[in-house]
Amino acid sequence: MKLPRSTWARLLLVLPAFAATVALLVWRGPEWGLVVDAFRLVKWEWIVAAVALNLLSVLARAGAWHRVIEQAMPPPRPPFRMVFAAFSIGLFANAILPGRIGELARVAVLTRHQQRRADAWATLVGTVFAHRVFDLFPMLLLIGWVLMTAKIPHWALTSILIFAAVGFGLFAFALASARRRHRSVLEEAGQVRRLVTMARHGLGVMRAPLPAAIAILLQCVGWTCQLLAVWATMRAFDIHVPLPAAGLVLVLMNVAMLFPLWPGNIGLVQAAVALPLVSYGVPYAKGFAFGIGLQAVEMSVGVGVGLLFLAREGLSYAMLKRMPGADQAEVRRRVEDEEAVEEQPRARARVAR
Repeated sequence: MKLPRSTWARLLLVLPAFAATVALLVWRGPEWGLVVDAFRLVKWEWIVAAVALNLLSVLARAGAWHRVIEQAMPPPRPPFRMVFAAFSIGLFANAILPGRIGELARVAVLTRHQQRRADAWATLVGTVFAHRVFDLFPMLLLIGWVLMTAKIPHWALTSILIFAAVGFGLFAFALASARRRHRSVLEEAGQVRRLVTMARHGLGVMRAPLPAAIAILLQCVGWTCQLLAVWATMRAFDIHVPLPAAGLVLVLMNVAMLFPLWPGNIGLVQAAVALPLVSYGVPYAKGFAFGIGLQAVEMSVGVGVGLLFLAREGLSYAMLKRMPGADQAEVRRRVEDEEAVEEQPRARARVAR
């Protein structure tokens, strides 16, 4: 069977990165016996604390997205419990599938509960974009703190600065798109026009200082809980290093997860976590074991709560894999527009009768 071009393109992108990760693990691979030993000495009460902190982080970040949605959509708006369910399903999809399927998954879940609104899909896509942009504020605070206080290898410093530059560029783009009232040159360019149009829907929160500030504050709370969860997981693995080291781990973990080419970027994340901890006197094998445990803690809330809400929504794993891309989302929006227009005469006729 002939594979579609998109599949070949994905393979060409994934295979070199995967091969490089395998080569790194072979070159700087841990002693697996020591990795197993590190798990035998885990203090599980700290793992429970880390999971609880991750749950608080998810609640705070879902609250931030809820504030963005409230500003972007007219009534009736989805309640927080529905937003939290959609956000959790998105985390589950991001954890088990390559790419950023979870971002579209949470949009799809909320759209199912909305009344027949022609703009619901595009608006919610815009809110996801705005919500992700608000991650820049706690991330920049974290990066600044880490740069001043942590021991950072040169290779990690370059990655962190590139990560910060990309985030700042996305924020500048979002802010400009939210404020611009006229059509830009980019919007005249086919594929790009569709993506920009979808992203600008839901960016209204950028023009509302108070709701935006509340969303940013909630994002900061979520990141703080994640930082404390990393520190608690360190204590679980008997790693006693300063809190800035936990901040460095959190930054590098997010850098490693920026482009999830395979589920969880497993292997790459562990190497990114273990290598900088060597400068703190943590053996590479113990750092690698900690990376495995940390990723398991990070995924536990998303996978556990996400599965619960996935079952409640009547969705399946196969449905998540078929989430539409940007082009299909725009087609869906146009179909909804046409259906809404066709429905108006029928509605007037019913009122007249």
